[in-house]
Amino acid sequence: MGVAPEPDPRRGGGRPTVSQIDRLLAIMARLRDPKGGCPWDLKQDFASIVPHTLEEAYEVADAIERGDWEGLPGELGDLLFQVVFYAQMGKEKQWFDFEEVARRISDKLERRHPHVFTDARILEADLKANWEATKSAERADKGEHSLLDDIPRGMPALTRSVKIQKRVATVGFDWDSLGPVVEKVHEEVEEVLEEAHQVVVDQEKLTEEVGDLLFAVTNLARHLKVNPEQALRRANDKFERRFRGVESLAGESGRDLDAHSLDELEGYWQQVKGRE
Repeated sequence: MGVAPEPDPRRGGGRPTVSQIDRLLAIMARLRDPKGGCPWDLKQDFASIVPHTLEEAYEVADAIERGDWEGLPGELGDLLFQVVFYAQMGKEKQWFDFEEVARRISDKLERRHPHVFTDARILEADLKANWEATKSAERADKGEHSLLDDIPRGMPALTRSVKIQKRVATVGFDWDSLGPVVEKVHEEVEEVLEEAHQVVVDQEKLTEEVGDLLFAVTNLARHLKVNPEQALRRANDKFERRFRGVESLAGESGRDLDAHSLDELEGYWQQVKGRE
């Protein structure tokens, strides 16, 4: 991991100035101008931009995980541009604009931090309970009655499962020790194997059982205070790094990768792993 750079005073301590925000908003308006704007930008709508927003968010996360502090401002800028894009389209439809977006998040932050922005005195131990009470009131104001109503279905599945588990835990629907959590994982593994070993496998049922297993493993990660999405990304990176090493060793043999036996490839894998 890299070391975070010192703030550059020429850049306002690394924070964009109001004038730069205004410049960005003006650029976005120009890109969407029906007379002389960018054809690609003009074709976009809310739905078509969503995949780009998700991609930019992942690129921010990737830069942070790699410690790329030099590249991070650029990645954050790409993500900010997504917000500005939505705001411009909202303005065109007279639904909302960037000022409204900024106003709403500012109002929410002040509302959820009364111990900072008002004279309210809240003990640190009570901060989480107060936060959840405020969010509950917000859901009620929006006509949402379930604890789970405002959890987006479009979130990555692992992240959403953690969100669901954390939310129901706020009302006590959670195990208070690690033992039952681990037992549930073993139980779900057995149920997957039982379904997989049927003479005629019901693929739909098997998919359901595997989903239950993943949910249980996610719950285990949560109880261990491990972010499962981050853990899986790291596991993916580790596997990729090691497999590239396997490819390199196989290449040294002068034979194609698929000309090797599984035992040979496993041998290469153990060599790479041993070097690490």
